[in-house]
Amino acid sequence: MPLEIPQLLETLNSVTAIPIIPFKDGKVDYTGHAKNIDYLLRNNYLDEGRQRVIAIAGTSLIHHISETEQLLIIDKTGQQIGDDGILISGIVPNPIRQAGQLIELQAELSRPPDAYLLMPLTGISSPEGIYEQYIEFGERYGTACGARFLYYFRQKRDMSAVVRLLNDSPHFIGVKIGTGEADVEPLVEGVGDSGIVMWGIGDRCTRPAQLGAKGHTSGIAVAFARASDEINNAQRRGDYEISARIEADIAPLEEIRFMNERVYNYSAVIEAMILSEFDDIEAGTGGPFNPRVPSEIQAQLREVTQDLKRYH
Repeated sequence: MPLEIPQLLETLNSVTAIPIIPFKDGKVDYTGHAKNIDYLLRNNYLDEGRQRVIAIAGTSLIHHISETEQLLIIDKTGQQIGDDGILISGIVPNPIRQAGQLIELQAELSRPPDAYLLMPLTGISSPEGIYEQYIEFGERYGTACGARFLYYFRQKRDMSAVVRLLNDSPHFIGVKIGTGEADVEPLVEGVGDSGIVMWGIGDRCTRPAQLGAKGHTSGIAVAFARASDEINNAQRRGDYEISARIEADIAPLEEIRFMNERVYNYSAVIEAMILSEFDDIEAGTGGPFNPRVPSEIQAQLREVTQDLKRYH
């Protein structure tokens, strides 16, 4: 049975782990992906017995795999998670009808996603168009498929449209912030009780939590789950000193990932996974448009990874 929305929102006040999809010889390594999901499920350090939240989204490289591969990886992930966690499926909304068809297919899986994260739209759009298209989209697939949506906020100009969307649509249950700290308070104030406002720019999230964000997404949890989980545990109990201390430990890795407009968001993670030499996770050999990092970045990551091994 799908979770009731209040329970789902409480569950999302957590770490949303976004594991990389490993590739070998240019193809998705489904066995390696299953290994990474198993690591995340087995290494759950969230307090109070909370379940792991896993999203297959942008850092996973869903923009670079086919609809068939997306459906298969969500199917395999959902079956592996079962009732032991929460599954979020990232959906690229270009073209919008294709996105709807993918939701229809995923909703029919034996273990469908608990929510769908609508990824940033590419191409020309306006705030009015964002609101009109998504309010209609939410009504259609929320009613027909029972879909719950999170909106990935990446364009500051769309803030008023996003706030309206969350207030007006019962199918949009939250927003993931991908812009900056300055947008946390206005979104929290605007959205109110209509949904969760989640930090979406990695584990450097102490200040956003102090400003009112609930939970955060993590692209490094697939290698260093304890760090991400302990940050969230600390924030939920209001211990921002501990949160900031752990954040400082992972900051060098996050700085590499997000440098130059997120150029190594994926590849820095797989390099850290390789350099860690852990045998319970699978990095692969680099994904489409995302080869392994240059030698000078690798040298930096070698030192960073050694410092973070205790968080595995």
